[in-house]
Amino acid sequence: MRTTRPVFAAFDQGQIPEIAVFNQATTPLGLDLDKLVAALQKFVTDYVVPVWGTPARLVKTTGFKKNAWAVVFLDTADQANALAYHELTPGGFPLSKVFVKTIADDGASLTVATSHELVEMLVDPAINMLTTGPDPKAAYAYEAADPVEADSLAFNVNGFKMTDFIYPSYFEIFRKPNSTKFDYRGKVSRPFQILPGGYQLVFKNGKWSQITASVAKARALRREDRRQHRSEIRKMRPDRWRRSRPRAKRR
Repeated sequence: MRTTRPVFAAFDQGQIPEIAVFNQATTPLGLDLDKLVAALQKFVTDYVVPVWGTPARLVKTTGFKKNAWAVVFLDTADQANALAYHELTPGGFPLSKVFVKTIADDGASLTVATSHELVEMLVDPAINMLTTGPDPKAAYAYEAADPVEADSLAFNVNGFKMTDFIYPSYFEIFRKPNSTKFDYRGKVSRPFQILPGGYQLVFKNGKWSQITASVAKARALRREDRRQHRSEIRKMRPDRWRRSRPRAKRR
C-alpha cells in the first residue's frame, strides 16, 4: 500500500524567498496590481525587514512559480476549494490567500488584508510558532498582525494602506509598559496588549480560542468565514497539509 509522505520543511532558512503575487479573483481588485506589488515590496524592505529580518522578493505573475512562495487573490474560500488551492503551493512552499469578495462584503481594506497576510507569512511561514505569555498555562500564536489588525491602524506606503504590525518585543513578557516600541505605529504600550479590532489566538487545555479587546470584535470573528484562514490551518497537523493542484478557472 502506497503511503503519502508528510510535508515538512524549514522554509528557505538563510535565503531570500521569492514570492509570486497573482490574481485569480473575478471580483475587481479596484487597484493597479503592479503598483500594489511595488508598494508591498517597499513595505517588506523598508518596514518589516529592519524589525524582523525577513527579506523577500515579490514578483507579479499569472500563477504559481517554481520554488517560489505565493500570495494569490481569490473571491472566496469556496473558490479556493473549487480551484484546489490548499495549504501549500504545488512545490510545497508557503501560500497566502486573500479573499477579495469576502473582504469587500465586510467593507474592509484589501491592501491592509494583503499586507497582513504577507507579514505574517514572512514571520511564521510554517504557521507553527508559539510562545509563552501572560497565562503560564497557555501558548500564544506567533502572529505578527492579528493584535493590531484594525484598518484604522494602517499607514500609507506608496499611496496604499498597509497593516500595522507588532515587534518581537511584543512577545517578551519581561518588558515594562512603555519601555520600548511594541508595534510599528507605536500604539501598543505593553507586551501582549490587544488593540481594539485586534485579537490573539491562544492554545490552552488542548483547545484553540481567540482573545479579543472587545465584544464587538468577538462577534465579528464569529460571523467571519474563517475557512482557509491561517488560524484554521494552524489547527491542522502538518502532515495533513496539501499541496495545491490548481485547475483552470471556468470562463
